[in-house]
Amino acid sequence: MSLILGLVSGALIAANGISIGIAMGRLSRRGSPALALTEKPPVSVVIPACGIENFTPLTLERAFDLDWPDYELIFCVADARDTVIPAVKEVMARHPEIKASLLIGDDRVSANPKLNNCVKGWRAAVNDWVVLADSNVLMPRDYIGHLMAARRPNTGLVCSTPLGSRPEGFWAEVECAFLNSQQARWQYAGEAVGLGFAQGKSMLWFKPMLDAEGGIAALGAEIAEDAAATKLVRGLGRKVHLVASPFEQPLGRRELTQIWSRQARWARLRRVTFPAFFVPEILLGCLPPLLLALAAAALSTGTISFSMVTLAVLTAVYLPELALIRAKNWHLSVWTLPAMLARDVLSPAIWMRSWLSGSFDWRGNTMTIGTETSELSSASSPH
Repeated sequence: MSLILGLVSGALIAANGISIGIAMGRLSRRGSPALALTEKPPVSVVIPACGIENFTPLTLERAFDLDWPDYELIFCVADARDTVIPAVKEVMARHPEIKASLLIGDDRVSANPKLNNCVKGWRAAVNDWVVLADSNVLMPRDYIGHLMAARRPNTGLVCSTPLGSRPEGFWAEVECAFLNSQQARWQYAGEAVGLGFAQGKSMLWFKPMLDAEGGIAALGAEIAEDAAATKLVRGLGRKVHLVASPFEQPLGRRELTQIWSRQARWARLRRVTFPAFFVPEILLGCLPPLLLALAAAALSTGTISFSMVTLAVLTAVYLPELALIRAKNWHLSVWTLPAMLARDVLSPAIWMRSWLSGSFDWRGNTMTIGTETSELSSASSPH
């Protein structure tokens, strides 16, 4: 039994190392320029906005400074009383040279409030290539270039995972640990073996393709638009591909309650949309291989130091992860390692919480996720 436990622990550590190796080879260093393109078709960028976040003025400004010859910006706001509207109007007034519009209203085509907010922008887009971009994405100047350069002959959709940056405080560091060297890393590893998953932060669509499948409303087939996008693209026999260098999401200050709420929400969404892929998530992080290794040591007939086993496992798990962060120029600080430890302590509790029904507030909308996919529902709360 001791040998079996040790082998399983070693297998988990090896899988962790393989995923890091794949990400190391697949990802470009942050700040790397997009590949040069011979064709640069016009692009529509649809940006759903709701409320003011820590870096809203900066992320809005960046959208008007893209290095692309022909693009339009379409800002979508559901509520005419939203506090983000003056900020959008102000930045539009500063950049009259950029084609930009602000559309206000809510089209209820699904239980997903963000998707509903995007409908009017999708319909207004005049170009064949459309980017759906969250308003908290910190777009580099070659944002569109990165998305377009990731296309391949079998591409159905190009996405980017969010890369946490500019954290303030320990819990924002934990958010970086979740987003960057765990979630982004495993998403790129999945793409490398043909299991690319869409990410709703930035999605580049060929509009005629999606319109032929029912348009943007087709993304309401699942509670999360990225899950619906993944299944739609796979159903067409195409692939979801990721940009070589993920786009930043500046975080600012975060609290534990925010981290818990956000990660628990995402975990429940993954659990109901892709349960077969979600179940093994309990094996991620340092705790499973560490506990198995300690159990193996306890059952061993020899004298094995628990402290040495702990140090060996933590080194084998975290040293490659830190090397990935450093190699790709992602956020790295003295708090990164403690943040990864906190992440891996929280993760099993988040995973277990995901199996229970529950509701959460998504920017003024109460959404309920049940224990089965058939129980998904939402109700809009009053503003």
